[in-house]
Amino acid sequence: MNILELSHPAMRDTCYPSAAFQFVLEGLAFSTDRARELSVAAGLPEPDLRHITGQQLCMGLHEYAIDRFGMLAPCVLSHWNIVRTEDFGRIVYALIAAGRLDRSSDDSIDDFRSVFEFDEAFSRSAMATRIAVH
Repeated sequence: MNILELSHPAMRDTCYPSAAFQFVLEGLAFSTDRARELSVAAGLPEPDLRHITGQQLCMGLHEYAIDRFGMLAPCVLSHWNIVRTEDFGRIVYALIAAGRLDRSSDDSIDDFRSVFEFDEAFSRSAMATRIAVH
C-alpha cells in the first residue's frame, strides 16, 4: 500500500493519519467497481461511474473495511479516528481541497451525515453475516 504524504494543509490539519486517506482512496475505487459489478449482475448496462454519491461511498467503505480487515474493521477505523460516516466526509473533503478528488456541484459534506450507525454496521453479527456472504 502506498501511504499518502500529508503534504497539503487540508490533509495535514486533520485528526486522521495518512493511512485513513489511503483507505478512503482505495475504498472509492472498490466502491465504483462494486457499483459497476452490481449493475452488470442485475442485467443493466454497465454504467459510466466517474462519480458516486457520499452515501454510496459510505456504504462502499463499510463493505471495503469488512472485506479488508474482517472482524477487526471497527478497531482499525477507530484507530484512525473514523467513528462515524461524517469522518469519511471530512476525509473526502480534505482530499478535494488537496486536489486529489473532484466534486460535483450537487455534492455536499452533508451527504455523509448519519448514513449508518457504526455500532450497528460494525456489530459482530452484522460483520459475521457480511463475511459469511463472501
